[in-house]
Order: sequence, then structure tokens, then C-alpha cells
Amino acid sequence: MTLASLLFALVAGLLHVYIFNMESITWTRPATWKRFSVATQSDAETTKPLAYNQGFYNLFLAIGALVGIVFVMLGHPQVGWTLVFSSCGSMLLAAVVLAASGKKYLRAAVLQGTTPLLAVVLGILAVTLG
Repeated sequence: MTLASLLFALVAGLLHVYIFNMESITWTRPATWKRFSVATQSDAETTKPLAYNQGFYNLFLAIGALVGIVFVMLGHPQVGWTLVFSSCGSMLLAAVVLAASGKKYLRAAVLQGTTPLLAVVLGILAVTLG
């Protein structure tokens, strides 16, 4: 279960790096802002500072999960699992907030929240049973 948990944490981390890229680097490209239901290029320009900041939140969550994986794999499970649970738990809770924001965000919330959920659940099982 440890390996499965860490694989889901890895996928969650990589997804959040991708989200960082969209929010902090490519936000004003039409393909990106349309994906986030932004109505116009002008709106994308107006919201760029907010998206830029939010992108870094996603990057920091990803880094926490990825560094946690490394620590678990290197034989430092207390540090590693703390980082994995904290980062993936935050990703999961952010997905819950997104889902609660409205029906149009449900698909994105499921995409954003499934892998951290599996990482946390399988990680808890690995730690308690292992």
C-alpha cells in the first residue's frame, strides 16, 4: 500500500505542477483562461495577479508531496508521511471547497481531489497496518 499511496501522491503532485503552469505561466493564453471559464482576454489580464498567486499555492503543495515521497523512499517515514499527508490533505480539502463552489466546478474538483484522496487513504492504511 505504501507504493500505491506514493504513486497517487506523485500523480497529485505532478497535476498540481501542471496547474501551477497554467495559473502562473500561461494564464493569459486563450486556451488556458477558457479552461478556467474566464470570459475574455481582458478578464484574464485583470485576474492574472490572482491566478499567479494561486498557481504558487499549487506549486508549494506539489513540492511538499514530492519531497515527502523522497523522504519516505529514503527511509525517513516520519518526515515523509507528514509532508505527504499535509500536502495531499490540503489538495483534497481544496478540491472539496472547489466542489462546494458550484456544480460547474464538480468535474475539476473530482479531477483535482481523487489522487490526493487515494494517496491519503492508502497512506493511512500503509502506516497503520504496515
